[in-house]
Amino acid sequence: METKPAEIKIVFTDIDGTLYSHQKKEVPASAITAIERLQEKGVKVFLCSGRNRYLIRKSGVLSHFTPDGMVTMNGANVIVGNQVIYRHPIPATVVDKMILFAKRLRFGLTLIEENEGHINMIDERVIGAHEKYGTRFPQPRTFPDHYDRVVYQMIAFCDKFDEELFLPHLQDCKSARWDEYAVDIMPKDSDKSAGIRSVLDYYGYQPENVLVLGDGLNDIEMMQFAGHSVAMGNAQEETKKAADFVTADIDDDGWAKGIAHFGLL
Repeated sequence: METKPAEIKIVFTDIDGTLYSHQKKEVPASAITAIERLQEKGVKVFLCSGRNRYLIRKSGVLSHFTPDGMVTMNGANVIVGNQVIYRHPIPATVVDKMILFAKRLRFGLTLIEENEGHINMIDERVIGAHEKYGTRFPQPRTFPDHYDRVVYQMIAFCDKFDEELFLPHLQDCKSARWDEYAVDIMPKDSDKSAGIRSVLDYYGYQPENVLVLGDGLNDIEMMQFAGHSVAMGNAQEETKKAADFVTADIDDDGWAKGIAHFGLL
């Protein structure tokens, strides 16, 4: 069925590898222009990322445009304008269990809160994963056996073998690996599509009003949910299979070309 541009009222875009190029360390100028034109036409543009609000600011993308809102931490925390409209934290018992596994198996663990994050240790796996994505890790600190702060997402800096050891013991949790030695841990019922649903409820939109763009494994659920989806040319193969359209590489104006494919430019 051919898409009518008028039915797309809101765009959700991943950041890393989709909107922000880690090869060129920039947001392509064509993507910035496309976002400006979308917003001028009244189409809302939301960032939809595994990062929290603090790390989204650190990425630099907010210096180029002002999004209408943000789906952060893979859907666990959603902001419209400056208002948080949805929160889905990880139960404290699960966080405490994860801290215990990190101590026993000796891997880096980042606990991500609404506006900050903390890590227990730094090793080559932590450094390597952060270098690839141009992010900085926080100052390491010792985690108590009971963590009394609200956590929305955890990142374990370990290989798949260690992940297979701890994941079955984390009640109602799932994982999304984004590096050989880095994996996001979140509630089973929390992903980017859940965060998007909260935005649609807020505005009264339907899935057919949504266009999403992404490149990673944590973008698959939102592609399956949205009425229209774009995978970047540099996306992982599973992500490409889930999308309605595969555009060019991020550094070949892929973001703007994906928007243009659906008649929005």
